[in-house]
Amino acid sequence: MGAGFLHGVTVLDLATVGPAARCSRILADYGAAVVKVGPPPAKQGVQIQPPFFTYSAGRGTRRVQIDLKQPRGTAAFLRLAAGAQVVIESFRPGVVARLGIGWEAVRAVNPALVYCSTSGYGQDGPQSAWAGHDLNYLADGGFLAMSGRRADGGPALPGATIADAAGGGMHAAIAVLAALVRARQSGVGAYLDVSVAEGVLSLMGLTIDEHLATGCAPAPGGDLLTGRYACYDVYRARDARWLSVAAIEPQFWANLCRLLELPEWTQHQRDDERQDAIRADLRRVFATRDRDDWVARLAGNDTCVAPVREIAELPGMAQHGARRAFADAEHPTRGRFRQLAPVLAGCERGAAAYRVPDATVTDTDAVLAAAGLGSAEIAELRAAGVVA
Repeated sequence: MGAGFLHGVTVLDLATVGPAARCSRILADYGAAVVKVGPPPAKQGVQIQPPFFTYSAGRGTRRVQIDLKQPRGTAAFLRLAAGAQVVIESFRPGVVARLGIGWEAVRAVNPALVYCSTSGYGQDGPQSAWAGHDLNYLADGGFLAMSGRRADGGPALPGATIADAAGGGMHAAIAVLAALVRARQSGVGAYLDVSVAEGVLSLMGLTIDEHLATGCAPAPGGDLLTGRYACYDVYRARDARWLSVAAIEPQFWANLCRLLELPEWTQHQRDDERQDAIRADLRRVFATRDRDDWVARLAGNDTCVAPVREIAELPGMAQHGARRAFADAEHPTRGRFRQLAPVLAGCERGAAAYRVPDATVTDTDAVLAAAGLGSAEIAELRAAGVVA
């Protein structure tokens, strides 16, 4: 990877999984030097170690192991923080303060640093101590209530960790980037209290604001974007694969009706009394051809039709190949494998294979030395089990 937009920004990431790890993944893909800070092996307890391929296999990151429960470990971390620009953590509220590495302690050694705490429900409030995962935050923020229904009437499980990835990880990354801009202009750091559940509220903004402004009680199938009309739905093709139809604008709907040879429905796009009949005709017609036949006929003709693709189809797509959305990675022991490239706008997509680290090997000595610790001091900390 090249220098990237965040060249010169060092991020200390105290998380191994979840929204904080998603955030540091984004920052690394924009060129930040991310240092993953974890406990020595003997101190790990129940800490989750994700599979080697997750979070882009750690490309562009380094690892150090420090026992933060020991005073000398706390001091070593603060030495690192003094030269960093960002700290990201995802402990339960109050834990970092008890460890001596919270916002106040870090600000004392680095007033310009951006400190980002990610948690399920925020650092305060009556739910702040609740344990949770992605599904809980989607449930608590209204996302599941607006999702499609299973056969038993319950909300369908989402196909991606939307709360962790967007409500948490992207939320945190946006906040960090904004705070870095201010810090560079003013020299003043920031404390960021990132609540994943509040990130989900942001994602649900259209529906929540409609309720607040009109008093309506939104429910799945009650409006355009949740299935009220046949023009915004999914349909099964002859080969049992599926097509998405999102012909919201009248001109796109008219094009679709013409190409499906259903012109009689052009003027009834939002006629509630005719939606069952329109859906029945769409289902009947779509069932006469295979999915990819319909894609060839419709997708390029202003109909807002796209295939519902399986995950296994994505790497072979011509569109993604043209834009280099997938890349090779080279692991010291796992060898070469494919992975998703840095696909967010502005990230550099290299042509060569990404060198990814072995999670059993740390960069502790080099990182501590760069922070100003001498070799004898590092060796003493290692011998005492403070670092590894």
